[in-house]
Amino acid sequence: MNIGELLYEGKAKKVYLTDDADQVVVDYKDDATAFNGVKKGTITGKGVVNNKMSNFLFGYLEKNGVPTHFIKEIDDRKTLVKKVRIVPLEVIIRNIAAGSFSKRYGVAEGTALLNPTLEFSYKKDELNDPLLNETHALALGLATKDEIDRISAMSYKINDLLTAFFKSVGVTLVDFKLEFGKYKDQIVLADEISPDTCRFWDAATGVKLDKDRFRFDLGDVDSGYKELWKRLGLH
Repeated sequence: MNIGELLYEGKAKKVYLTDDADQVVVDYKDDATAFNGVKKGTITGKGVVNNKMSNFLFGYLEKNGVPTHFIKEIDDRKTLVKKVRIVPLEVIIRNIAAGSFSKRYGVAEGTALLNPTLEFSYKKDELNDPLLNETHALALGLATKDEIDRISAMSYKINDLLTAFFKSVGVTLVDFKLEFGKYKDQIVLADEISPDTCRFWDAATGVKLDKDRFRFDLGDVDSGYKELWKRLGLH
């Protein structure tokens, strides 16, 4: 496998072509952004944590019947993945009120929800990723009904699996964002699962272990990433 030209560079990752048309290499960066790119900075070492943590969790999900884009880890920052066509729907699963959910509905942060909620947003930076519902997604041709049903079912299953896993290491999974792609007509989990895309709180103290430390200037920004690295036994 040879790494070729740069295909795409986003806020947190670079994607490179390979000599296999069905595979690409993802290279995780230390760049940090918040509020749709308005706030920018660097979190030293986060690219390594996000790469290894995502790969670890993709492996865990694969073992439990969730198909993902993961193929193999190349080094601390690079991973070989299946080349997918991203479905332009971001999925947000929430177990506890926080962030925009608390602000939108006037619910105190930390309130346990009576059931997990699922939200869709339109993956479009120039529109600030607006929320939409299933009928909007169908009307805009963003996905088919079968694809939406499949994505929703997978998202709830992923939530069950990740909530149980993180509880076992003393971490509360508050909420998280997922992205899915199509690989040879199969819907698979793509993107990453990391402190960039999830809210993680220490189960005993409630201390935030995610990018909210950067978003809201809580100090010791990289501490959450380091703690999760330790809890997961990554190396």
